[in-house]
Amino acid sequence: MEESHSIALGGQWGAAVVMVALVSWLIFRTLAPRSVKEWRNAGLLQAFVIALYAEMYGFPLTVYFLTSIFGLHIPWLHSKGHLWATLLGYDELGALLEMLVGYVLVFSGVCLLFLGWKQVYAAQKEDRLVTTGLYGGLRHPQYTGIFLALLGQLIHWPTIITLLLFPVIVAAYYRLAKKEERTLAERFGADFEDYRKRVPMFFPRWSTVRALVGQSG
Repeated sequence: MEESHSIALGGQWGAAVVMVALVSWLIFRTLAPRSVKEWRNAGLLQAFVIALYAEMYGFPLTVYFLTSIFGLHIPWLHSKGHLWATLLGYDELGALLEMLVGYVLVFSGVCLLFLGWKQVYAAQKEDRLVTTGLYGGLRHPQYTGIFLALLGQLIHWPTIITLLLFPVIVAAYYRLAKKEERTLAERFGADFEDYRKRVPMFFPRWSTVRALVGQSG
């Protein structure tokens, strides 16, 4: 009886277009790609976004694949698009939990992306190396933000294409980060080398996390 009143899965192409446009604006606004590799990586993110929202609101390709090829019984309802909960049989409560965990990661990632962009933008105007704020805890908070946001979406609304794209995107941004660090080492010399030895690349040390929690308390 509940399923008959649920929203049907797919067919909302207007919503898909709006979400792709909004998230794409956020990506290009905060990452501001300039080099060929930066544009390539932004293009991979764009592909992830298009694949995600095309399935979330347009045509549920992953659900179609699972039902037609593997014969799984998945009702074509929007609530069933939370596939981890659906496949594990956790129903509405599981879908809600899946959505909440995913959104927490997405929100955290977007915050890192935006705040990191603000710091980099200010440093570029002053032609200096950023080593404070978020950059005092990790060397690439923007890229960490991307990883967290994508992981959150994979928890919230997994699709075959986005699952395949995720490791490709992580590898691409790892290579880009290494290239950027070589450039910074040439530009800032010993200052950057000291910074690189002190601060981890993508994820802060546990001692840093505990210190931040202590300060907020």
